[in-house]
Amino acid sequence: MNSNLNQLYERAKELRALLNKANYSYYVLDAPEIEDAVYDQLYRELIEIENIHPSLITDDSPSQRLGGVPSKGFKNVEHNIPLLSLENAFNFNELKAWYGRINKLISSKNKNIKAVDSPELICELKIDGNAISLRYENGILTRAATRGDGKTGEEITTNIKTISTIPLRLLLKNPPSWIEIRGEAFMPNNIFNKLNIERKNTDQPLFANPRNSCAGTLRQLDSKIVASRKLDFFAYSVYLPENWEPIDSNLKKPNSQSESLAFLKTIGFKINTTFETKNNLTGANSYYKYWEIKKNSLAYATDGIVVKIDKFTIQNLLGSTNKAPRWAIAVKYPAEEKATTLRKIIFQVGRSGAVTPVAEFESIELAGTTVNRASLHNAKRLGSLDLHYGDTIVVRKAGEIIPEVIRVIKEFRPVNTQLVKLPQHCPECNSKLIQEPNEAITKCINSECPAKLKGLLRHWVSKGAMNIDGLGEKIINQLVNEGYVKSIADLYKLEINCLLGLERFGEKSANNLLKEINESKNTNWHKQLYGLGIPHIGEANAKSLSKNFNSIEELCSIAKETPENISNIYGFGNEMKDAIIMWFEDSNNKALIKDLKKIGFSLKESLNSNYNSNQSNVFDGKIFVLTGTLDSLTRDEAKELIESAGGKVSSSISKKTDFLLSGEKSGSKLKKAQKLGVKIINENEFKLLL
Repeated sequence: MNSNLNQLYERAKELRALLNKANYSYYVLDAPEIEDAVYDQLYRELIEIENIHPSLITDDSPSQRLGGVPSKGFKNVEHNIPLLSLENAFNFNELKAWYGRINKLISSKNKNIKAVDSPELICELKIDGNAISLRYENGILTRAATRGDGKTGEEITTNIKTISTIPLRLLLKNPPSWIEIRGEAFMPNNIFNKLNIERKNTDQPLFANPRNSCAGTLRQLDSKIVASRKLDFFAYSVYLPENWEPIDSNLKKPNSQSESLAFLKTIGFKINTTFETKNNLTGANSYYKYWEIKKNSLAYATDGIVVKIDKFTIQNLLGSTNKAPRWAIAVKYPAEEKATTLRKIIFQVGRSGAVTPVAEFESIELAGTTVNRASLHNAKRLGSLDLHYGDTIVVRKAGEIIPEVIRVIKEFRPVNTQLVKLPQHCPECNSKLIQEPNEAITKCINSECPAKLKGLLRHWVSKGAMNIDGLGEKIINQLVNEGYVKSIADLYKLEINCLLGLERFGEKSANNLLKEINESKNTNWHKQLYGLGIPHIGEANAKSLSKNFNSIEELCSIAKETPENISNIYGFGNEMKDAIIMWFEDSNNKALIKDLKKIGFSLKESLNSNYNSNQSNVFDGKIFVLTGTLDSLTRDEAKELIESAGGKVSSSISKKTDFLLSGEKSGSKLKKAQKLGVKIINENEFKLLL
C-alpha cells in the first residue's frame, strides 16, 4: 500500500469511527455530540474517499447503512416499505450535477423514452423534524413508527395519536386494505421556546433545537407528556395498493408527487402548502433562494428544500440506491451569517483549567434569536482569526444552534488597534499558563486556582451528579471567595456559622442546605463518578463505567494495570482511556478520593444496586409506575434500579403498564391499576424480581 493510499485508509478509518459514534449518540442516546453541518462535512469527506478508492469501503461504514440504530425504549417494527434517506446538495452546482445524472439515467434505463432535458420538478420545504411512517388498515390508523435505521423503527402509535393533525380514520368511502403514509412530525417554534423556558426555570437541560425536542418528545413513555407538547405533522407521500381505485368522485389516484399532496389533503391530512412545481432548475433555484430569505418567518424550522421529479413514471424508472431515491435530493441552506463589531474578549477558566477566549460583540439577530457572545475555543482558533479589538467580525450559528465567529472583515479594521492575544497568566489566579505540545488548549495548572475549583463544585452539585438543590453558582462563589471551601470534600465539613455569614442565609435555610449536602453522600455510584469531573466522561459514559467497574478502587486498578479494558467498552476510545489514566495519576485527585472516603462516600456500587448483575436486562422493555412510600428505597433509587435492569418508569397508569410498584399510602394510581388489570407488586416482590 503506497503512502498516499495508506493515509486515505487511516483517514477513512477515523471518519468511520467519528460518524458511527455520532450516529450512536444521536439515535440511541438521544444526545447529539456534533452539529448536522459538521456531520455532513465528515460524511461527504468519507464518501469522496470511498468513491475514489472503493476498496476502502467496509461493512461498518456509515455509507453502507440507511440511518441510525433504533432505541430500545419501544417495540421495534419492520417497515413494510423502507424509509430511505435523501442525498444532500449544498449549492446550485451540486443540484445541477444531480439533475444531469437524472437525465442520463432516464435515457439509459429506457430507450423508448427520449432524453428529458427538463423533467418537471416539485419543490417542497425540508421540515426540520422527525420522519414518521403511518399505516392505515381499512381506513383506521393501526401503527406509527419512527425511521430508525430505515428498515426497522420504533413503534410509537400511542404517542402519534396525540397529534391532532394526524387523522385516526381516513376520509375515504372505500379505503383499501392498507395505506402507508410518510411525513414529518415537528415541534412548532413557539411551543419549543415555551418548553425551553419551562426547562430553564426548573434547572433542566435545554433542548438544542426543535428537531431534538420533537425526537425526545416522541420517545416519552407517558403519552400525556407528548400531548402537552402539541407536536404537529405534515404528510408528504402516500403508498397505495396497485389494484385499488377510489370511488369518491372528488378523488383521483395520484400519478405524481403534486397529485399525492392533493390526495393527502382530501383524505384528512395536513400538508405543507408552500410546495411549487417547476419546469427547470432555474425555477427550483428561485424557490430555494426565496425561502432562504423567508424561512425565519415560518412557524416551524426548515433547513433546506427537497427537489423531486414530479411524475411517478419517471420516479419508478429511476428507482433507488440502497439508501436514497435517485429521483429526489435535499438542498441544504448554509448557516446564517451576519457582521457585527467586536467589543471585547474575556478569558474564562473551566474546571479542567482550560482557558477559553469568548468574544463579546454588538447584539445581532441570528436564526431567530439575539446573540452577543461566542466562544473562540482556544489559542489556535484565536490566532487563525487574527482578531484585533474593534474588528468587524462575521458570526453564524453552527448547525443553527451555537454562535461562532468565522472570519474578520479586515477592510473595516480601526487604525492603530491592538491584536487580541491569549494572556500568559491565568486571569483568575495569575499562575503562568501552559500549552501542552501538540494541543490547542492552554491551561492553568495551579491546583488551587479558584476558577477551577468553582467550576468543579458547580459540576459536583449539578443534577447529573450530586443534585444538591440550593447550592447555586452565587453561593459557591461566596464559599470559595471566603475561603470556607478549598475542595469538594470541604463542602461536607461546612458548619452552620459559615453559611450564616453569607448573604441571604438564615438558620432554617442554612440547616436545610447542610442536610441536603449530607444526604448527597448516598447518591448512586455512577453519579459520584460523573461528579468527579474526569475529562471526557459525561453522564452516559459514567454509567457505562459504573456497570463495568464496581468501585473507584477497581477503576483505578484497571487504569494502571490493564487500561485496554476501558477502551474495549463500547463507545470508549483512547482519548477517554488516557483521560482516566491521567486523572488517577494526579496527586490532588488521589487526595480527593481519600478525603471523600473519610467523610462517608462509598465511591462504589451500593447494596441496593448490587442485585444480580448477570440479570441486567431482567426488566427489558417493561414499563413501571411507582406509587406510595417504599420502606428501604427512595423513588429515585427504585427508578435507577428499574432503568439499570432495562425497564422504563412512567408517571401514569395505562394498559401498556406492566407493573405498579406500590408502597404505603398509595393513591388513585393503585385503583386505576386494579381496574385495568395491571400487575401490582410491593417492594419485597420487586427485589425478588431483581
